Amino acid sequence: MADVYDRLFMMCKRRGIVYPAFEIYGGTAGLFDFGPLGAEIKRNIQNLWRSFYVLREGCAEIECPAITPFEVLKASGHVDEFTDLLVKCQTCGSSFRADHLVEESGYEGAADALDAVAIDGEIAARGIRCPECKSELGGATPMNLMFSTEIGPGSGRRGFLRPETAQGIFTNFGNLYRFFREKMPFGCVQLGRGYRNEISPRQGMLRMREFGMMEAEIFVDPLEKTHPRFCEVKNEMITLVPASTGRETGMTLGEAVSKGVIVNEALAYFMNFTKEFLFAAGIKEGLLRFRQHLPTEMAHYANDCWDAEIHSERFGWVECVGIADRSAYDVEAHMKSSGCDLSAMRRYDEPREIVRKRIIPDMKKMGPLFKGDAAKVKATLDGMDGEGVCGDVELDIDGKKYLVPSDSYRVEKVTEKTIGERFVPHVIEPSYGLDRIFYMIMEHAFEEGEKEGEPYTVTHLKPSIAPIKAGVFPLVSKDGLPELAFKIDRTLRSFGIQTCYDESGTIGRRYARMDEVGTPYCITIDHKSLEDGTVTVRERDTTGQERVKIEELPSFFSKNALGFF
Repeated sequence: MADVYDRLFMMCKRRGIVYPAFEIYGGTAGLFDFGPLGAEIKRNIQNLWRSFYVLREGCAEIECPAITPFEVLKASGHVDEFTDLLVKCQTCGSSFRADHLVEESGYEGAADALDAVAIDGEIAARGIRCPECKSELGGATPMNLMFSTEIGPGSGRRGFLRPETAQGIFTNFGNLYRFFREKMPFGCVQLGRGYRNEISPRQGMLRMREFGMMEAEIFVDPLEKTHPRFCEVKNEMITLVPASTGRETGMTLGEAVSKGVIVNEALAYFMNFTKEFLFAAGIKEGLLRFRQHLPTEMAHYANDCWDAEIHSERFGWVECVGIADRSAYDVEAHMKSSGCDLSAMRRYDEPREIVRKRIIPDMKKMGPLFKGDAAKVKATLDGMDGEGVCGDVELDIDGKKYLVPSDSYRVEKVTEKTIGERFVPHVIEPSYGLDRIFYMIMEHAFEEGEKEGEPYTVTHLKPSIAPIKAGVFPLVSKDGLPELAFKIDRTLRSFGIQTCYDESGTIGRRYARMDEVGTPYCITIDHKSLEDGTVTVRERDTTGQERVKIEELPSFFSKNALGFF
């Protein structure tokens, strides 16, 4: 018998939720199409997420291009670091992701944290051969996962399809800092597509080559990694798997921070925020935990990172959200690479006098020496701290080297009045995989059973996530009932309530169709409706029914099916 993933996917395909992409051409691994109902479910998940981060948390939302210049991803480390280890069969030429083969052989631990030498050793020790033809495999080699492209024809700039949405936020830090009137902390979010050229996509919708991302970047002062509302959640219980023990443990957020299990309040706050969002979206309590990254698997940019893992009947514990303290890595990297100042100001309560050493250029000597570049060299020296500067000074400006002789400048001690000091912000990043969350919501909501001796499926989607909020059914297709039902259907749609008008088959069959796709309510218009202006509203999960006045339906559904909290 097919397992839950296969049965769920068959239902999703039949009901217009998810299809294999380009199926008439044989399909393409790692790519899926979202049908009419699936696209609506995704939008609802995104809008719920926005309600958390934009409305509740006050983050700004921006939208950046998916095509990203080489220089940006070189600076961020993706050009050099964004790789997986690939092995090829020496006979049939098939390619495989090396750590997956090791994991499937029974390896205990994080196989994706092993380097090429260790992977080759495990493959040899375990006698792992090609899954396709059982021949020997070649050595593991790193493969960059980004899709490369060219920006402009001919000798255009090299670029990539973005592997994450975060970099567009980091490169816009200066603009965002001014937008928030130079006040910290602040958050910015972006929702959109990411692209990763997976070596061997597997696990269906859990590993895709084009996928949805919902990322928030919270810029904080490195000296104040707190959150103003942490006191409201410090007693919330959370299930953790610390790297130090590898075992599940429950504790309060306050306890986790005080013991140093979670490195700071800001990170802990957004871990709890993630928990709240996932439960609101339909993830079952008891099937969510937060696992800390091992030192060997920590991303190159992270001080600390926790994965929100959701349990799947088919796939076990699945990473769906990463909540990381990215330190100042990204902003510093883009400052260095671009030469632009992406720092923020830590303002003092009152102006302070500071003594510092300042470099004073001798322009009579520097002018003839550097000619048209003299002003650029002077500006660079003006911005430098003169402490420890002596002898000839070598500068790198926009990739060009300049040697400033020791006799063309002097260092003086000066007293200056300042209103604050500049610093490079740190970043707390909750990064959500939309498609994985989509699948997990569907699996957790999916219930199969029997009704009157026949198979019966109910998908218990939260009303805010359900693609259809109400089925609208005339009891019979005559006596003026279809006309009234159609009018009710149009009225609800005018209020932004997604409906499905259906007058085909028995009421039981119509209920079954709506239950299967997760519709929370069904409205039946009967002869009594013509008499007293009321209809029967049936609730999916309890199958309870109540009479509601027709004029009250928009407010009923706005309250029960559209609300996010």
